[in-house]
Amino acid sequence: MDYLDRLAAFVAATRFDALAASTIAAAKLVLLDTLGAIVAGSALDENGELARFAAARAPHGAATLLGHRGKSDAFWAALTNATAGVALEVDEGSRLGGGHPAIHVVPAALAVAEERRLDGRRLLESVVAGYEVGSRIGGATTARANVHSHGTWGTISTAVAVAKLGGASAETVRAVMNLAASMSPANTWTPALEGATIRNLYPGRSAFQGILAVELQRCGFTGLGDAPSDVYGTILADRFEPELAVAGLDALTRAGGAAYRIEQNYFKLHACCRFNHFALDAVMALRSAHELTAGDIERVEIVTIPFAVRMGARAPASSLAARFSIPWAIAAALVLGRTDPTAFDAKALADERIRALAQRVELSTDSAMTPRRADAPTAHVRLVLRGGKTHERTTSVVRGDALSPVPRDEITTKFVSLTAPILGESHARKIVDLAEDADTLDDVGRLTAMLVS
Repeated sequence: MDYLDRLAAFVAATRFDALAASTIAAAKLVLLDTLGAIVAGSALDENGELARFAAARAPHGAATLLGHRGKSDAFWAALTNATAGVALEVDEGSRLGGGHPAIHVVPAALAVAEERRLDGRRLLESVVAGYEVGSRIGGATTARANVHSHGTWGTISTAVAVAKLGGASAETVRAVMNLAASMSPANTWTPALEGATIRNLYPGRSAFQGILAVELQRCGFTGLGDAPSDVYGTILADRFEPELAVAGLDALTRAGGAAYRIEQNYFKLHACCRFNHFALDAVMALRSAHELTAGDIERVEIVTIPFAVRMGARAPASSLAARFSIPWAIAAALVLGRTDPTAFDAKALADERIRALAQRVELSTDSAMTPRRADAPTAHVRLVLRGGKTHERTTSVVRGDALSPVPRDEITTKFVSLTAPILGESHARKIVDLAEDADTLDDVGRLTAMLVS
């Protein structure tokens, strides 16, 4: 069996009843976190307009546009919800696989499951399978320097989850993965760094096309024998190593075997690009430990991963661009003492204190630092105070990573804080409880019905 056969067999064999309690708990928490990101992002103006457009395109659809009262068909609901889910940069991710598997799995799986009136166990089962394959394909891919991982192998993640919901055979899953790979959007980092919100459509496009891949297979369309190697190995990546996609896969199905990728994820505790988080963790820890204010700071010196050289804009022109600016994120954290979405909104962008401090953030990189490893530093921060005193701290794995976990309550509190402005706090807390019981739902529509304003 080649790597695609092995992945397809794994997907076909995945059963909710065989999943460990830890895997199910992780899937529920990832589901909740992703729903929070979607609902919070749905409130942005362009996402509201997109939701209205989606509802108009398929007015008799049965899939909920989260955060809104309208519905659409699964295609448009998945596109709209996935797009909203990345807008505030609070969606979880995979250090092992690169990128953000859940936002490429949950929106389509949820929309299709709601449309077909499937139960919560089927939903969780498909999310685990799609997440695993997406993270593994991502981990096997060394993307080109300017290729943004959003939307690339996410087409495969989506297609796998949707095929799983339909009870696809291993042969069908393989065919769907190959079709999806050949539909992978080619996206760059440039829109994110410049703050162009077309970047937010990356996972929306892959959600739409992942569902389409399943339908194309049913229509009789054929794909390449090994489309991931073709697309990632020749166009989107410097290197694609199929053997990495299946490393340790067999251990997942053995009792006491390896943990699923969804259990090894990271949750975002700062509302910005994860490449900011390494320095932000150090800065927030120093700020708290020494009771510092922005007025105490003469300058900030940061050494971090090589990609950070592209994230050095000191005066970002939009909220999205600010989320991809290390100087801005650091300055906002020191001035405001928080890194939630309000640290990057229009009011914050107009704050002269943040703008001034961002000019005094000095950024350099170290080629030995990498976001994928857990055994090496990812950032070193030195705060130089007025008067010359200094404080320093080094980060390796950030808080919220499976190797540096936070209590579940911190993730549920994040969900409530993100969604309460749209849904109300008491209602948001009811959703937390319902998501915890997702495996008992006889129809996932009971959950989506709660996720409207």
